[in-house]
Amino acid sequence: MKKAIHRCSKCGKTVDSEKILIIDDRPVCLACIYGGEKPFEIYPIGKIRNELKINRNNFGLSGSEGISCIDLIPSQKRFMYKLEEEKFLTIVYYLHKAKSVKSVFKRHLDGKEVGVFASRTPNRLSKIGIQDVKLVKVEGTSLYVEGLDAINGSPVLDIKLKWSTIK
Repeated sequence: MKKAIHRCSKCGKTVDSEKILIIDDRPVCLACIYGGEKPFEIYPIGKIRNELKINRNNFGLSGSEGISCIDLIPSQKRFMYKLEEEKFLTIVYYLHKAKSVKSVFKRHLDGKEVGVFASRTPNRLSKIGIQDVKLVKVEGTSLYVEGLDAINGSPVLDIKLKWSTIK
């Protein structure tokens, strides 16, 4: 199968589609975005299971926002010691359905014009989401949490104790 080729709108180089991000509706190569920084691998430790999905108008979520389940890979059980005793966690997850990035846009929350770093948009270069949640219960390697706005199927990258709960 032939790979799609794009021309970078910044440097003019021709590169494969997997080395291009669409920013402000224009293709930009990874070298122009990240310079000489090298990528690294991160493996998921589980997946999110809930009824949330991206709203059709590409803003917000649709579906039940109640309890979400984080199904960890069975090998993660050893890292869950006394997790059920905690009340609040921070979930780090991958925004696997993120779309192209706009550098500046009107924030839906209040209409203020901002950049990506001054917003909660899932359409960001890193595609990493982070959310503080309330732990409801633990069953085996499944965590039931409240307050998670990640969509169904999102890969979970890490789980941490919410910092403010131990200060």
